[in-house]
Amino acid sequence: MISELSSRDANFDQQLAQLLAFETDTGEQVEQTVKQILQAVRADGDAAVLRFTAQFDQLSVSAMAELEVSADRLLAAFDGLHADKRDALLLAAERVRVYHQRQLQASWQYQESNGTILGQQITAMERVGIYVPGGKAVYPSSVLMNAIPAKVAGVDEIIMVVPAPKGEINPLVLAAAHIAGVDRVFTIGGAQAVAALAYGTATIPKVDKIVGPGNIFVATAKRAVFGAVAIDMIAGPSEILVICDGHTDPDWIAMDLFSQAEHDELAQAILISPDAAFLQAVKASIARLLPTLDRQAIAAKSLHGRGALILVESLEQAMALSNRIAPEHLELSVDEPERWLPSIRHAGAIFMGRYTAEALGDYCAGPNHVLPTSGTARFSSPLGVYDFQKRSSLIYCSPQGASELGKCASVLARGESLEAHARSAEYRILDK
Repeated sequence: MISELSSRDANFDQQLAQLLAFETDTGEQVEQTVKQILQAVRADGDAAVLRFTAQFDQLSVSAMAELEVSADRLLAAFDGLHADKRDALLLAAERVRVYHQRQLQASWQYQESNGTILGQQITAMERVGIYVPGGKAVYPSSVLMNAIPAKVAGVDEIIMVVPAPKGEINPLVLAAAHIAGVDRVFTIGGAQAVAALAYGTATIPKVDKIVGPGNIFVATAKRAVFGAVAIDMIAGPSEILVICDGHTDPDWIAMDLFSQAEHDELAQAILISPDAAFLQAVKASIARLLPTLDRQAIAAKSLHGRGALILVESLEQAMALSNRIAPEHLELSVDEPERWLPSIRHAGAIFMGRYTAEALGDYCAGPNHVLPTSGTARFSSPLGVYDFQKRSSLIYCSPQGASELGKCASVLARGESLEAHARSAEYRILDK
């Protein structure tokens, strides 16, 4: 059902490497299809988007205006929600907003003794695009997590795209767009939506950055348009790593593992513990609780293919393994979790204590749930306000400052055989 590994095994390193291996090759057919879609949208704009929307989403309309969701419709979706759903969305949105407001960066500058002023100016992007999965998928939380940080950052306009196969779109997604302050919503998806955002059409304006999850065609398209626009990341399957000292209810831990395994068959759920008896208790909980899941088949395949229970000699060794894995979600289900924070160097989000389920972070804790996957937490961070802000360097030279710096620049420029650089600086030297 789920692999069992021990750090004492002679071939443990090889077993772990095999467990973590994930093939990111999208395949020639996907690459070719995406390339053709991108080229067509770039050349034909709205006409190509309409054609692909009819082909892939079975949604045929005569004009792009029919694919835009009005602000009134967003408001109606919000007003039509049952009170418990509306209140939950509002609470989640407020918590996400409050958390991200603390990430706002401020411009700064300082003046040197000769009058030279140096600094940094922070400005927001003008327009960003948000991709939200559609159809049977319902991800209002994705709308909040992507749009609210952009709004907090001061982005002028947010364009959201969400596929609506056969015209079907969940009202929760539209209500979330209303709450988050999304400016325009289009019911398009796939590589054609990414292309429209990246290159612009007569109806859909070109954006500065595209964020949000999608299927393999969306991920491939985002990778291909990077450079024409910025992107957040190329996300892999969802992951959870739980480190437990053996004193948490095994049913809780089993369900925490399921919370990621149920996403898709390639999701990864790993438990590390120095308590062998506890690992067996969790294994028994998995066997008993798995049949109770609505998404049992998906979770079972995920656990069988990429899940693991790993026995280690100590919590110190568990922390070292965690840094090697660099998980998207890390649960420290231990006493005094703060004690172990200095040991954790690589993780997308860290959930501390026995009561802090990863699922809380997915929806309403406040921090962003768009996190680095596939080991990229070694060099990447969660999506945040800083992803929608830019930094411009500020340099002002007084006459004396320009003279002093000019002497230094002249030497370095001539050392690089760049005469114009040198002479440009030398013109401003006062005591030649």
